Amino acid sequence: MGAAAAAILIKERHIVEAFERAGATSPERARIPEEITVGQHGVGWRRLRSRAVVRESPADSGLFYVDLEVWRALRRLRRRLILAVLLIAIALAVLMALR
Repeated sequence: MGAAAAAILIKERHIVEAFERAGATSPERARIPEEITVGQHGVGWRRLRSRAVVRESPADSGLFYVDLEVWRALRRLRRRLILAVLLIAIALAVLMALR
């Protein structure tokens, strides 16, 4: 499971970087994903779309851009979740060691 999750996160990062390289970081600079070699299929694409990291502008135009503020917020959230899980794991390990 861990390797699959890592692969999805890497794919998400590649998609975001492709949009950044193309300069598609605002609604006015939206691009067609195929122009920047980004496929619209796969788990990475679907997750970025569902989290509003990749947005279509205008609606039903086929033009997309990456919302970097949302991307940064998502990354911060993920880091906090990982830290919380690690702290809980450490606390449980300490409790088990003390028994």
